[in-house]
Amino acid sequence: MKIFKQIGLFLSSFAPLFLLLIVKELTEIINQNWTFNFLNTFLLIILLLMLFWGIYILVNLLKEVKDYKKSSVKIVYKNNTTDQHFLGYFSLFVLFAISFEIEMYSMAIVFFMVLIMIAIVYIKNDMYFINPLLNILGYSFYEIKYVNNDGEIVDAMAFYKGSLNENVTYTLCTKYPNLFFLC
Repeated sequence: MKIFKQIGLFLSSFAPLFLLLIVKELTEIINQNWTFNFLNTFLLIILLLMLFWGIYILVNLLKEVKDYKKSSVKIVYKNNTTDQHFLGYFSLFVLFAISFEIEMYSMAIVFFMVLIMIAIVYIKNDMYFINPLLNILGYSFYEIKYVNNDGEIVDAMAFYKGSLNENVTYTLCTKYPNLFFLC
């Protein structure tokens, strides 16, 4: 996967946070608690760009799923692990959106440094399964075991929109490592 898409998927996982921060900034400006100055204007532009880049990449990725390599698989085990990944991100959202005073230069620098550190870990380890925006869009993340065409049981992690059932055949769609969808 190209770095442009990897960064976009990372940014999409933080899209809810970016939206919260944009709303916070605009609310403070509308209430005249802050004014448009260099930092506020710069932050709004950067947050909007990151929000739109992440959403653009995710929307295109979801459109591409129909073109992924497909194979029929019978799910023999499933475990919805969405909550294990979502709650960790939720605490970051609360920390940055509520308690961080991002209008201060020091806080803005710390915010971007934290994002860069998380991005390095996220991309280096192909952690595409951690994406709260997909959960908000109705996808759940499952740890699955399925029977492949050779009769072997294979472990995988996959996104699925809806409730997944065992002993049912699904279409597994894949194009990138660590990024599987059940169609």
